[in-house]
Amino acid sequence: MDKRKVIKKKLVLKKSIRSFISRVLVTIAIFLFGMILVKSDVSFKNKILDNVYNKQFKFVQLGEIYQKYFGNILSIDKVLVDEKPVFQEKLSYLKSSKYKDGVKLTVDENYMVPILESGIVIFLGEKKGYGNTVVVEQVDGIDVYYSNVSVSNIKLYDYVEKGELLGEAQDKKLYLLFQKDGKFLDYKEYI
Repeated sequence: MDKRKVIKKKLVLKKSIRSFISRVLVTIAIFLFGMILVKSDVSFKNKILDNVYNKQFKFVQLGEIYQKYFGNILSIDKVLVDEKPVFQEKLSYLKSSKYKDGVKLTVDENYMVPILESGIVIFLGEKKGYGNTVVVEQVDGIDVYYSNVSVSNIKLYDYVEKGELLGEAQDKKLYLLFQKDGKFLDYKEYI
């Protein structure tokens, strides 16, 4: 029995690797085709610049399109052993109150801020009235602003997992804003 499982795992791994390589090659071909279009057609280039730089680009939509036509990016993850993160926390706070378009949470001294939902970091920097801010576009399409946070080792366009460490709240205050399609959402549904 054990031998069959090992052989089956090896076959699944080979198939997953072959599938992954095929997807990478197709993605490269699509990218190159797109670059040729950008180079040869000014109107196509202007459309890309307008949609990526002038409008807010949604990585979630791109991911959904990719998954629809190519499946999961890494199907190999079913074969590999699950890793347990060291920091796996949930949001906790002492008090909450409305603040501008979001919420101000009073937290413990040196509070370690967890990621509420997996997503991509789309902004790192200062926001007026909020301090140092990290914006994560979650997999559900909601942008979450984590403000008044000193960031750990997260960089722009990093993929972050739910429960991972984002950073440390400053001055016992954490500001959260929830936004979708340019509209701020009621924070009570998300904390």
